[in-house]
Amino acid sequence: MAEVQEKGGDSGGKKRGKKVPVHIDMTPMVDLAFLLLTFFMLTTTFSKPQTMEINMPVKPENEEEQIALKASNAMTIILGEDDRVFYYYGLGDPAENPVVEEADYSANGIRKVLVSPRVKSNDKMTVMIKPMDKSRYKNVVDILDELKITDTKKFALVEITDTDKQLVEKKLGQ
Repeated sequence: MAEVQEKGGDSGGKKRGKKVPVHIDMTPMVDLAFLLLTFFMLTTTFSKPQTMEINMPVKPENEEEQIALKASNAMTIILGEDDRVFYYYGLGDPAENPVVEEADYSANGIRKVLVSPRVKSNDKMTVMIKPMDKSRYKNVVDILDELKITDTKKFALVEITDTDKQLVEKKLGQ
């Protein structure tokens, strides 16, 4: 039991009444302190998770309702390994012979491409994001952040095709 005791004693030549020692029990105060500490620890939110809001379109009931995308209204961004970003305009048809360019995640990289007049002036432009097998989840989040920063309205996360892989390999082979 925790307690505080004071000794009574004489202080000089005058006679005074005998002081009774003071006895204070500290146990209830310690109990209250631990109860308050426990309460505040359990009710406090330590950190809130960071989330990004993505609105997904309603899936059409049949394939006929889907609108075909024209090559002139398409831009493809391929997320490669080692934080590399490749892009080209069009749908990737080998007959079109798309020119694959490389960029990075900086303000002078893919962001500059996304705010270029070729992309921003076309209201129907759709950006297709295609992560490769060895790209990281961080790269997908980074490109979604860039699309949000550049206020790109139409984009889609699409599976990569063999044609896209061949285009990237051809670019890396140069």
